[in-house]
Amino acid sequence: MDLHFHGPDATLTERSVVDSVLGLPPSEGPGGLRITRDEGHHSLVQRSKLLPAFHAVQNRFGWIPPGAMDYICRRLSVPPAEAHGVASFYHMFTLKSTPPTVVHVCDDVACRIKGSEGLCTELQHALGAEGWKRSPCLGQCERAPAALVVRAGETPSATSVAPANSQSLLAARAADLPASADTRESIRASVPQFGSDNLRLLSRVGRVNPCSLEAYQASGGYSALTKGILQGPEAVIAEVMASKLMGRGGAAFPTGRKWEAVAKAPARPHYVVCNADESEPGTFKDRVLMEGDPFAVIEGMTIAGLATGSEQGYLYIRGEYPQATERLKHALEAARAAHLLGPKILGSSFSFDIELRSGAGAYICGEETALFNSIEGKRGEPRNKPPFPVHVGLFGKPTVINNVETLVNIPQILALGGEAYSRIGTAGSAGPKLFCVSGHVTRPGVYEVDFGITLGQLIQQAGGVAGGKAIRAVLLGGAAGSFVGPDQLNIPLSFEGTRAAGASLGSGVVLVFDESVDLADILLRIAAFFRDESCGQCVPCRVGTVRQEELLHRLRSGKPMRSYADELELLKEIGQVMRDASICGLGQAASNAVESAFATLNPMPKVAQIR
Repeated sequence: MDLHFHGPDATLTERSVVDSVLGLPPSEGPGGLRITRDEGHHSLVQRSKLLPAFHAVQNRFGWIPPGAMDYICRRLSVPPAEAHGVASFYHMFTLKSTPPTVVHVCDDVACRIKGSEGLCTELQHALGAEGWKRSPCLGQCERAPAALVVRAGETPSATSVAPANSQSLLAARAADLPASADTRESIRASVPQFGSDNLRLLSRVGRVNPCSLEAYQASGGYSALTKGILQGPEAVIAEVMASKLMGRGGAAFPTGRKWEAVAKAPARPHYVVCNADESEPGTFKDRVLMEGDPFAVIEGMTIAGLATGSEQGYLYIRGEYPQATERLKHALEAARAAHLLGPKILGSSFSFDIELRSGAGAYICGEETALFNSIEGKRGEPRNKPPFPVHVGLFGKPTVINNVETLVNIPQILALGGEAYSRIGTAGSAGPKLFCVSGHVTRPGVYEVDFGITLGQLIQQAGGVAGGKAIRAVLLGGAAGSFVGPDQLNIPLSFEGTRAAGASLGSGVVLVFDESVDLADILLRIAAFFRDESCGQCVPCRVGTVRQEELLHRLRSGKPMRSYADELELLKEIGQVMRDASICGLGQAASNAVESAFATLNPMPKVAQIR
């Protein structure tokens, strides 16, 4: 390929940073060795180093200088226009010089109702436009308001600060950031049920040292992998099929069927991908699992590799989770050292390894095919389906992709047996389920319950509404979910129960709003979120999310174009077009919460209804 470069030459430091990821070039010629695109699958894998190279440069300099960008493109034979398009796609990368330390303040729904707007105002007065920026949900909803302090340099660091105030953030920005705590106590506050004997998925969180492989094994860890290797791949898939495990990422697809399809796919190699890009506003359960029980995630992925005939896995974690990333890095190294990853695991013929990849702030990358594109060094835009990932997935090969919670269920299934596991919960929703309860509740956090508990019962477990106020609404399933009113608290929390009520479990969000909340403001923030996070690839979503937000602003201001009823009819039409014609789930779900609020909660000021 004939590539044209017009940028400045990379400095020695920029070259060194890039080479730390790509390896030293074997020649002294300009750019060293290039990987050409006619090498097929190998070339695709090499291109996938684009995001890690960007991360290394961003972490060192606080931005991606043009010389470093040029050098990366030369090393990977990526056209500069393509690389620029990739870097500009992600919220956490920047192509202009910025201060070395930047405070990312979450202004999404859970933090918004806990004072993040006031926090943003204070930082604006203290710092001006430099040194801080707004961020969508940081996955710290139980500790709202939250922020992420990112420092670039020779020893880059990132620390979550939650709950945050302007004094703590200014102090963190001015001083060296404290190291993330490795104590079990640091995460117990996120698990209000800590100490309960009935926990399965959360049983180790806060109790077993997450940095110790020996402690994990002493608590039963890796016994499921040992059992799986002895049983063989077909038996493992049979157990997962018998368990009736449905994916916990929101789509609720039968896990066993997905694994079986990949195992039978004739094309090679096969891949396992863990979707840890937990970006749905209000969701933080996967973060708690990765911080508190990282070896369980790795064991679940390894069993998936065994069952599907895969030798390579990728764990794609969102870039806003620094502590979870460090815990997983340590766990991967410890597992390799103990021969629980790599060649001939536990002395068997089974070989499997996992590579950790960090996202860079793009909600759309939670969609499975957008995630594949992101790993491959492309813009995180969804692909048309079919073909489906079980046939044409990562690098065009058969791929099984599950989220963190789904994979942590796998060791439980092999330990209990598929049939026994299927008897937990309800007939249509088997197993335990994690819910992210936040907002105006007394004890926010991750709750583990069996499917079938009602929404009201779960809120009562969380201590009910703080301050004795009444419930105004509950956002169920996240920004892509739906609102339910206080008269719907008897909804059973199961796939079939929420479906019958016209809602969905989604990613397990239960975000409670008391009577003091301005729901019109919340709807505008949700609409702005989808407008910002639309990848722009398809017209229905790219235009529809903008028109939806514009319509809400008209209603909020009391200035509809026509009558209030006409505006509501137009809102439904916009939503229907996005559902029918958008490529992926983002556009298809972008109007769910907004439409549900208008259907049940009367969220807009009465002045808008008079016109």
